[in-house]
Amino acid sequence: MDYQIMEPDDYTEPRCLLNMKTGLKDVPAHSVPMGRILEKLDEYLGREDWNAAERHLDYWLQDALAGGDRKGALAIENERMGFFRKRGREQEAMEAVSHALSLIRELSMEDSITAATTCVNIATVYKTFSRADQSLPFFRQALPVYEADLKPDDPRLGGLYNNMALALADLDQFEEADSCYQKALSVMKQVPNGELEQAITLLNQADLKAARFGYEAAEEAIQDLLDKARTLLDTPSLPRNGYYAFVLTSCAPTFRLYGRFADADELEEIAEKIYKR
Repeated sequence: MDYQIMEPDDYTEPRCLLNMKTGLKDVPAHSVPMGRILEKLDEYLGREDWNAAERHLDYWLQDALAGGDRKGALAIENERMGFFRKRGREQEAMEAVSHALSLIRELSMEDSITAATTCVNIATVYKTFSRADQSLPFFRQALPVYEADLKPDDPRLGGLYNNMALALADLDQFEEADSCYQKALSVMKQVPNGELEQAITLLNQADLKAARFGYEAAEEAIQDLLDKARTLLDTPSLPRNGYYAFVLTSCAPTFRLYGRFADADELEEIAEKIYKR
């Protein structure tokens, strides 16, 4: 499970937006209002209005490009990557990846935090669409920037370690994957309300041990990891909100996979009650 930091068909297929360099000026004619754009996007996603969310992102991307706001366009492409990734639309997600990389080059900001975050998002797109071998170079490109420029308790660093470990595990690079999971846990232990992400990482470690050693050989260690994850999920201080419910429903299948049917059912029941409120 990756960290969704959270990160949601009669779609009108978007026009190709990749060949708009003629609209990019050296100095923006105007900057797009990213705060308002993200607030409205969250509203659409919160009510699962996918069509409106897509139209919203496409409109503001074109507005940013027309006004020469390349940084705004890059921010919106990052949102489009996540949107299309979650909707399972590989072609559109890859178009957003290509355009984001082009914008980073045009802005000459390859070594920035913004570029590193874009690389993480790109890597996650590749990982989602079963291209772990292509995702890993982008994780590795982001890693030194994050480690140098972010504080050791920044959740973005924990997310990078966790999601990079997933790609490494897919490529059977188990030792490095386990090291990344340990680093992710170290970061998220310092983050307020980081128990949910710690639980996700522990469940990912359980999957790693099963893949590396086989379930029977690793059963005791796997069950211990599941015990720790369940304790973290039950942390009383965690807000019982939509994200909490999302994580519970995401974790339940792993408990069920390893024979913890009662735990899985209970997590799903708690999540359902939250969603119905």
